Amino acid sequence: MRRGLLVVLCAALALLPAGCAKQEPAEPAEQDTLLLGFAQLGSESGWRIGNTESVKRAAERAGVQLMFTNAQQSQEKQIKAIRSFIAYQVDVIAFPPIVEEGWDNVLSEAKAAGIPVLLVDRHIKTSDPSLYAGFIGSDFLEEGRRAARFLLEKTKDWDDVRIVEITGTVDSTPMVERSRGFAELLEGKEKYAVLGTLSGDFLRSKGKECMRQLLKYHPDANVLYSHNDAMTFGAIEVMEEAGYIPGKDIVIITVDGEQEAIDLLIQGKINCVVECTPMLGDMVMETAKKLKRGEQIPKKLYSQEKVFSEFDEGLKSLPPRGY
Repeated sequence: MRRGLLVVLCAALALLPAGCAKQEPAEPAEQDTLLLGFAQLGSESGWRIGNTESVKRAAERAGVQLMFTNAQQSQEKQIKAIRSFIAYQVDVIAFPPIVEEGWDNVLSEAKAAGIPVLLVDRHIKTSDPSLYAGFIGSDFLEEGRRAARFLLEKTKDWDDVRIVEITGTVDSTPMVERSRGFAELLEGKEKYAVLGTLSGDFLRSKGKECMRQLLKYHPDANVLYSHNDAMTFGAIEVMEEAGYIPGKDIVIITVDGEQEAIDLLIQGKINCVVECTPMLGDMVMETAKKLKRGEQIPKKLYSQEKVFSEFDEGLKSLPPRGY
């Protein structure tokens, strides 16, 4: 509809009297407003809600027309949303894939329709990287390494480090790479042992379930590595119910950086917060505009992130996190 209107306007201008040609040439008209289809995977945590708000606010600031859907933790619903964007002929599609596999068919349809695709926050596994234009998000492998670096410093004088791990959604990029990066730096160090690993699906409620199971079978654990804040909050509830002192009896390393996590870090109930910012909206809008203009973009665009820990001074002066 937008493109059709532009054609009609151009045709009408062509019929103006020739005398109009003597006027000063007008500035070139801007292209049609970018139409972006964004298939959010859900609203499972404060992080995800913050990510949604970042995308919506950035679209408004950038003058981008946003078609937004929430797949409610369902790959099937995400695929359905992407197909609806293709049918609507959006300019660019962006989405955080709930899992890594199973996207080739729908992304091949987008490619055939000439619609570039941006992966946001999570990667996919595919034999054809041309199915997506680029990735915007965090370096999850490095996040795992950052968690391990803190642990190595914290426990350098310990004799025995007994770790339990609560991971995110099975086969999701953050789950896979946060585990891999963490294990990479601990490999070959005999005093470090991961006693048990369970998936909490990035949910607070499942974080509680996982921690109950882990403490049941590994009551002597002295470190928790949790892949997101929501699961960590649930795990802390269980620790306190069981009589453990979070941050002392069990060292806690968490990933995300929600305001609640920073507050618990200040209170001493969390020892380390590895930042994974959800504030990706501006990067998404800027990159989507480049794609519409036909510009080349890097295959990976990483956000800038920090680590906050009990070793830091000035935690109380940190500005509000916004999520």
